[in-house]
Amino acid sequence: MDAPAPLQADAAAIEVYQRRSAPLRAASPAAAASELAEISTAVRRDILTTIQAAGMGHVGGDLSVTDLLVTALWGTLRMRPEEPGHPQRDRFVLSKGHCAAALYSTLASCGFFPRERLSEFMAPLSPLNGHPARLKVPGVETNTGPLGHGFPVATGCALGAKLRQEPWRTIVILGDGEMQEGSNWEAAMTAAHYGLDNLTAVVDRNRLQQGARTEDTKSLEPLDAKWASFGWETRVIDGHDHQAIKAAYAPSTTGRPVAVIANTVKGKGVSFMEDRVEWHHKVPTDEQVRLALEELSR
Repeated sequence: MDAPAPLQADAAAIEVYQRRSAPLRAASPAAAASELAEISTAVRRDILTTIQAAGMGHVGGDLSVTDLLVTALWGTLRMRPEEPGHPQRDRFVLSKGHCAAALYSTLASCGFFPRERLSEFMAPLSPLNGHPARLKVPGVETNTGPLGHGFPVATGCALGAKLRQEPWRTIVILGDGEMQEGSNWEAAMTAAHYGLDNLTAVVDRNRLQQGARTEDTKSLEPLDAKWASFGWETRVIDGHDHQAIKAAYAPSTTGRPVAVIANTVKGKGVSFMEDRVEWHHKVPTDEQVRLALEELSR
């Protein structure tokens, strides 16, 4: 079997991204919210059809993290899909790497690679693995999947920018179940110690992990107080309110790294998936995808 062609930038999609994203980054949170919501709906639709085609994925977490991803890549960070390795780009890390379908769908919407390539998700030899791989997918800063790895790398990115006196910033999104990994709290201590105010860590707080609720598995609350006790500027928001998300992604006001606790709903946007633990890795049937796409079209 021949391997699929390497992923290349999509010039037409990049033109749209450049035309829309620059005004969105400059706009107030209130002015940007409606357009970011529209993009998020399109990304959710791609997530559903991508997982349907693959017969594998983590649709519940993909849908909970979508608004956070879109607001970061479209409305906040200075991304360069036409030159993904540019040294002055902002950095984005999806630490909850099992939600790769959400990341790939968002990257494709920005033009990092053609949207049509989403049909190759998790196919044999495809660069679009079930967990993101840096050398295979443009826009992926580091390999993630094993939980507790992405946040330490993002902390290193932010520290590197400080050491080089560079202006770019880093946003990393973690799962709430992932916060049970000790490596994340080591990274949190390190970031506070070095005053990494160029780092924003976002917790996708959907309160469900594989097989159970987070609080039944290992209690995280009071999560905001824990971040604050580690020396972080902490912001608690509705993780599906684009205006609130964009405001929370604003740079630090205290000289400390920023932790955003984003209260979300697993399976957001599809009524029969919302807040249901089985949709952590359950794959929707063709009929369920049809119904879900109808809901997202209303």
